[in-house]
Amino acid sequence: MTEEHFYFKYQPRRWQKEVLDALKAHRFTVVVAHRRAGKTEVMVLRLLLAAMLMERTHPAPLYGYIAPFLKQAKKAAWSRLKFYIRGLPDIRVSESDLTLTLWNNAVISVFGADNPDGLRGLGFDGIVLDEVAQMKPEVWPAVVRPALSDRNGWGAFIGTPKGQNAFSEIYDKALGQPGWFTGLYPADKTGVLPEEELADMRPDMGENFYRQELLCDFTADNIDSFIDFMSFHEASHREPLAYNPAPVTFGLDVARFGDDRTALVRRRGLVLEDLIVWRGQDLMRTATEMAEQINLHQPRAVFVDVVGLGAGVVDRLRQLGYKIIAVNSGAKASNPDKFVNLKAEMWSRMRDWLAEGAVVSDRPELRKDVLAPRYDFDHSGRLKIESKDDLKARGLLSTDCADALALTFAQPVALFQRGPREQKFYERD
Repeated sequence: MTEEHFYFKYQPRRWQKEVLDALKAHRFTVVVAHRRAGKTEVMVLRLLLAAMLMERTHPAPLYGYIAPFLKQAKKAAWSRLKFYIRGLPDIRVSESDLTLTLWNNAVISVFGADNPDGLRGLGFDGIVLDEVAQMKPEVWPAVVRPALSDRNGWGAFIGTPKGQNAFSEIYDKALGQPGWFTGLYPADKTGVLPEEELADMRPDMGENFYRQELLCDFTADNIDSFIDFMSFHEASHREPLAYNPAPVTFGLDVARFGDDRTALVRRRGLVLEDLIVWRGQDLMRTATEMAEQINLHQPRAVFVDVVGLGAGVVDRLRQLGYKIIAVNSGAKASNPDKFVNLKAEMWSRMRDWLAEGAVVSDRPELRKDVLAPRYDFDHSGRLKIESKDDLKARGLLSTDCADALALTFAQPVALFQRGPREQKFYERD
């Protein structure tokens, strides 16, 4: 019997159990979930368990729940806190300041972010921020984050997407960061709402609101996204192929600086088999890791972007005797009348691949990267894809994972190679 069952006779759903486990294992968590999923329930239980089990060494632990407005916090969390403490001994309840004091002197308080000065000077062992996008910009970085420092306290963010805002920025930056857990839970995966109910709601809500509120799409209001949300969503819900004779291809996008990631994609025809992400890794280490992956999977082709630092990885791998195809995404496309550069052509092929039956895992960092770039046309009507620099100007991170996948479409790759005159191509040119 798990602790949440023992204390509260509560049966968490599978996604809630995953979050509860992650909350205990990570200092910081970001949970994106659809409306009516049960986000608040999970966080209320986390606060109670942390306070009851005295996870911190401070003689009087303090835990907090913050919503954008105090009335909202009282309605959402305070009532649930009082519900779960029924029957527990020696708990003092203060309705005037929305505070529970447990038998071990641990305190749980509910706050509204509309009064951030009321949080100053406090030290927290754990804090939950609900719908941070609706809070004043200084609440997290200037008030709450310093309040966790001296006690090494934990922080959790929960919410439902509302476009590109403070919450999406926190989620984007948390992806793959050490010490952080990110979870994205759309309605068609949690099992909270019946399928027939979702089907009934969709036409009433409209496609954009449905995608945002129930499918957790941060880009629902971005009509200029090059790749449509539903193309990736459907690809992430397809079953892997039972038999897949296609060749393995690698795409490697090498990090240049700052928050960029080095991303390696292994694709076998219609199936994205793996995505590996490295951070803060020097070029020699990247080359060594790549050599190990090549030896293990024997890809038919290895494409590496040589813009930025990728040339160093290519040189080292060639020194080691590996056949590497260097790709300059800014180079001329094979169809220059249709595409501004090779990047636009590769992304176009990737979009076609998704629509034609691709199978991908719903990795949050890949999903974000694939859907982020906008598109436009130059004066000659040629397609161009938003650059990494332009993405960063909009406050978004570099699309390293999606660029690595796009690299696997840089050139056609032979399905069979019996000889120089007997090649059958799997990819379409």
